Amino acid sequence: MSNFSFLKSEWPDLFDAAREAEQQVQTAPRSCLFSCRYALERATHWLYKHDDYLKQPYNDNLGALIHEPTFRENMPPELFAKVKVIHTSGNLAAHSGKQPSALDSYRCLKELFHFLYWLYRSYSEVEPQEFEFRSDLLPVKDTAKADRTQEQVLALKKEMEERDKQLAEKEAEHTAALEELTELKKQIQAAKERNAEIPDTHDYSEADTRAYIIDLLLREAGWDIEAKDVREFPVTGMPNQSGKGNVDYVLWGDDGKPLAVVEAKRTTVDAKKGRTQAERYANCLEAMYGRRPFIYYTNGYETNFWDDTAYPPRPVQGFHKKVELERLMLRRTQVRELASVELNKDIAGGKRPYQEEGIRRVTEDFTDKRRKALVVMATGTGKTRFSIALSDILQRAGWAKRILFLADRNALVKQAKNAFLQHLPDSNPVDIRQARGEGQTARVVLSTYPTMMGVIDEMEDGERRFGIGHFDLVIIDEAHRSVYQKYRAIFEYFDSLLLGLTATPRDEVDHNTYSLFELEDGVPTFHYELDKAVDEGWLVPPKCISVPLKFQREGIKYDDLSDEEKKEFEATFWDEEGNGVREVDKSMLNKWLFNKDTVDKVLKHLMSNGLKVEGGDRLGKTILFAANHKHAEFIQKRFDANFPKHAGKFARVIDSHDACAQDLLEKFEVANNAPHLAISVDMLDTGVDVPEVLNLVFFKRVYSKVKFHQMIGRGTRLCEDLFAPGEHKAEFLIFDFCENFEFFNAQPDGFINTASAPLHQRIFLKRLDLLLSLSRQDSEPEFKKSVKESLYRTVSGMNLDSFMNRPAREYVERYADLSRWDSLTQEDEANIVEHLAPLQSELAEGDIFCRRFDLLILNAQTELLAGDKAFEGRKAALMGIAEKLVEKRTVPQVAQNIDLLEAMQDADFWAEPSCSLLEQIRLIVRELVRFLDKSDQKPVYTDFEDKIGKGNEVELPGNAGSMARYRLKVQQYLREHQDHITIHKLRMNKPITGSDIKELERMLDEAEEVGGKDRLEHAFKNGSSLGELIRGLVGLDRAAAQVAFADFLEDGRYNSNQIHFVNLIIDHLTQTGTMDPKLLFESPPFTDDHSSGVAGVFPIEDARKVVECLQNVNSNAVA
Repeated sequence: MSNFSFLKSEWPDLFDAAREAEQQVQTAPRSCLFSCRYALERATHWLYKHDDYLKQPYNDNLGALIHEPTFRENMPPELFAKVKVIHTSGNLAAHSGKQPSALDSYRCLKELFHFLYWLYRSYSEVEPQEFEFRSDLLPVKDTAKADRTQEQVLALKKEMEERDKQLAEKEAEHTAALEELTELKKQIQAAKERNAEIPDTHDYSEADTRAYIIDLLLREAGWDIEAKDVREFPVTGMPNQSGKGNVDYVLWGDDGKPLAVVEAKRTTVDAKKGRTQAERYANCLEAMYGRRPFIYYTNGYETNFWDDTAYPPRPVQGFHKKVELERLMLRRTQVRELASVELNKDIAGGKRPYQEEGIRRVTEDFTDKRRKALVVMATGTGKTRFSIALSDILQRAGWAKRILFLADRNALVKQAKNAFLQHLPDSNPVDIRQARGEGQTARVVLSTYPTMMGVIDEMEDGERRFGIGHFDLVIIDEAHRSVYQKYRAIFEYFDSLLLGLTATPRDEVDHNTYSLFELEDGVPTFHYELDKAVDEGWLVPPKCISVPLKFQREGIKYDDLSDEEKKEFEATFWDEEGNGVREVDKSMLNKWLFNKDTVDKVLKHLMSNGLKVEGGDRLGKTILFAANHKHAEFIQKRFDANFPKHAGKFARVIDSHDACAQDLLEKFEVANNAPHLAISVDMLDTGVDVPEVLNLVFFKRVYSKVKFHQMIGRGTRLCEDLFAPGEHKAEFLIFDFCENFEFFNAQPDGFINTASAPLHQRIFLKRLDLLLSLSRQDSEPEFKKSVKESLYRTVSGMNLDSFMNRPAREYVERYADLSRWDSLTQEDEANIVEHLAPLQSELAEGDIFCRRFDLLILNAQTELLAGDKAFEGRKAALMGIAEKLVEKRTVPQVAQNIDLLEAMQDADFWAEPSCSLLEQIRLIVRELVRFLDKSDQKPVYTDFEDKIGKGNEVELPGNAGSMARYRLKVQQYLREHQDHITIHKLRMNKPITGSDIKELERMLDEAEEVGGKDRLEHAFKNGSSLGELIRGLVGLDRAAAQVAFADFLEDGRYNSNQIHFVNLIIDHLTQTGTMDPKLLFESPPFTDDHSSGVAGVFPIEDARKVVECLQNVNSNAVA
């Protein structure tokens, strides 16, 4: 007798395969697991061959077959989890070196029994009977077959695949049996329908499957759950009558002590309800072994991790590997206080004290048990070096062994790797894009986001290559909205400290980014923005020039052209009968219309007005941001035509279309090398650090505020001796030819692209919206059914092996039940939108053209139901698509549907539109849209005379950098008027009176550059008096500062360190005019020689005299 005897009469091959697994279950677990998988594979192929309801997927391997949505929807929801368990366990048997246990094979065999029973009761031609799995039918150990090794299983797998291939070829040769197969399918379909009428009362043991999934997650992290004392470990000291209990799982360290407890609850129970029980088990184990273990509590859907000696509980995506838990355990006793670890000032913070302040802010937050930090620093202030210096502190303190640095561009990853090699060479940085195999041992791994998305799902010997605790710190370069939306799953997968870096001003960082870092909106961990960086001399400000171009602002109008130009316009845009447009909208310029004179005028303006080097003979390094590749090529062509003396080397296009773009970029980064004008399309918006850049040209419209700030950041870096020895870069120019400054002044947030969600997500949400609308109106029931089934199939195709989808397992499994879609509640809608809509499905939905057309139709359907006037626009678009497709009638697929396409152009066709009609159009036309030309509009090149204005200086929108420009203006004005009596007194450290201040106020109110005393005080609003404010802007004369300390130094009894200390104060005063005495005790460079500052360098009485001297200097700036 066998548990699978019910298969013997109708499916003898399946019976043999299952019986083989059953024979091996007791002492050949690896062979049994593989045989279970083989039986599943044979059964799956039988289903696809005999049930036309199942759609053949893109591949005929088992993974593709079981994830095809029709396969999943063909069975009860709880059964698919069993199929996954069999598939995963069989793969582990073949590919993992770890020996599976008899319990593994027993569980997997039970899951196979449930699956094959379902197949039998669904497809049997005789009335199905009820059967239960019986352990007493399993063969005893002494008759069981010996187990195979992993190598033998792999060899057997290959042998079986070859045998199956030969069988398939033989079946294909018997074409005469086609009619017989067709008849057999009809019989099987009839049996399936008949059996479906019989209530299925079989207990499929969903709870057992869920428990086994927890086992698989533990195995995935490398735990041997069949090892001694792992399961149901007895403990004493429980707060119950017996004082005893059994821990679901104990994870042991190599030292024989428990590393963690795992408390597993039923899926119907909130995982958090296991928290108290798990804590009690941890108490018992701590008393028994003298060390407190970590705590997990899970229900199979959600897993929480709790190190209750340090942090509150937090959700995690599975279980840590042993080496990861042991590392965390060591950290309880072997880490150093971060505050005690000295910053390596050769990396960051040495010359730039703000970097040290920021690093200490982050380490203080980490010390206070906050696990996430967001740092806002203007481009050019050293974000990468900041992160390297922080990494160095964390590694030396024992807080971080392995670090992951993520960026969104290949160039940024390359730059970051070079920076780690330069400043922290012992970290052995590895770019995982180029050395995938080295990532697991490297101390620093660098990657783009997409690469890491793929790496996380990779398995090796049955384990994930990167466990959830592999990295101790994850660094996110440019942590902004789009990164959050696309790649949040990475940050949620790794259980690590998290550092986000962004140049986006803190008031413009969006809510979701602050939410990711668990911070209050507008309050990052640390911020150091453009204005402050310019004020303190670490960046240079932009001078923004808005240059009016008539065509860019108004478009090209026929009536405004000369007679000669009108002829060109007619020849270009009109047909032979004189039909055509009379103007070209401004949005078309540089998109498909390229006007020679417009580009020539832009280049001439740049070459005439741009900042120059080499004594004014050569344009300084310049980046010109073009609208697209054709625009960039046209600009380069016009530059070479206008400036042939440069032999085609001065200006070059650097974008992703050129395979040599990286080489050109590296040449551009060299100070005196050509090219000097880089014409870029997106590639140089971010990640390019060329201090010599003096000019930026905005020859494209920008709508994203993040990109806008990134582009500006290309010019902010300091560059000493750029013009001549001692003549440093003080500013850079931005020439805006496309009204970007005006746009961002009117729209400070730019355009927030609500359609930035992935296309698959937008389609899913629109289809959900459509289903809800149909449900409210109770219309078109057949169409509503198809929409419901489409959503259900999409969810059924969500692969729970993917780390991105796994956190939503509860919701995927819940809504992979067709009946759940019959009447959705508001709670259902919220769950679907939040947890399912963002997930990728493996449902084959066609290429990008098909899916875009799907979205067009879905929008039309929802607008039609809502009575929205926007439907008329969709209808016109569909008529236009039909018209263009008719022109492709020579394509066979189009020719087959020509009647529909011609009908769609007729207004009568749309007399009574319906969702069902639109759905018919969708199903046919979605397969045809790929034949449309990608662009109906070919490039047009014209030579109409454009008009260019002089260019006006404007303030940078959002005030970023505008205060810096204002400060420069005020400083220039004050320098020009330094002989004014009050300004002279302030510079020379002479006491001032109330009359002096009144005279100063009068002068400032009359100064156009200053805009009056009130604007000046509002701009700097630092609580200083007017005298202190002006002193801060003009600084203290060095000779006057030296006189202020001359009496103190006069007796000559001070050593060189003490004299150097006083000179540091003098240096500071010449820059800032006044100084808070607290700095002498607390801040570098005054604490460089002694941590107590002035109190450590001087005897206490002398230190008091130094402070008095400084206070006297400060008081002379106050009337």
